[in-house]
Amino acid sequence: MALLEISKLSKSYGGSFSLEDVSLSLEGGQIIGLLGPNGSGKTTLIKLINGLLTPTAGAVLIDGMEPGPETKAKVAYLPDRIALPDYMTTAELMNLYQDFFADFDRAKAETMADDLGIDRKQQLKNMSKGTKEKLQLILVMSRQASVYLLDEPIGGVDPATRDYILRTIISNYNESAVVIISTHLIADIESVLDDIVFLRDGRMVMHDTAENIRENLGKSVDELFREVFKC
Repeated sequence: MALLEISKLSKSYGGSFSLEDVSLSLEGGQIIGLLGPNGSGKTTLIKLINGLLTPTAGAVLIDGMEPGPETKAKVAYLPDRIALPDYMTTAELMNLYQDFFADFDRAKAETMADDLGIDRKQQLKNMSKGTKEKLQLILVMSRQASVYLLDEPIGGVDPATRDYILRTIISNYNESAVVIISTHLIADIESVLDDIVFLRDGRMVMHDTAENIRENLGKSVDELFREVFKC
């Protein structure tokens, strides 16, 4: 059984589909690039997997279970905006994650915070946007989850920090897990991707390995993306 099974998944709002008839079967040990222009359905798909939205049709199974209380313990989710209490300090947010998630590795989180120079006593509201995003990613990647859903994890940070974050993702995720990264910065993450999924207008237009794209099409994932989605 696949770790993440998505079958004929659709989500509509008022008769208009933001995601339509998407099917995917993903085994553990893979990093997946979820790629597409704005409005293609990437965030909708991530929220459906995480149980934040209810499908109009189709199903999601995480380790054989539909999204719900049991799968919350298996899924680590990084939203595309800051979703943490801004009055809390770094240390208090680590306490929060430690209380909520049995798989949270406090020592790992503290090491990454130190590496990025994040003050344990500083409140979130007093941090820069980039520091907030780094801290949120640290908290997510310090879990030993089965599925990691990362929505624009490197969008608001500088190139040097992007390199650190990608190394963090590669070296800290549970090796039997599925990591799904949604991003526009394809060239920056291409080197870490095993598979790519292209979405356009809510539909999946391609699912292939990054290696096949380079070998069979003679193009980088970034080049193919620009070709498929050119205006």
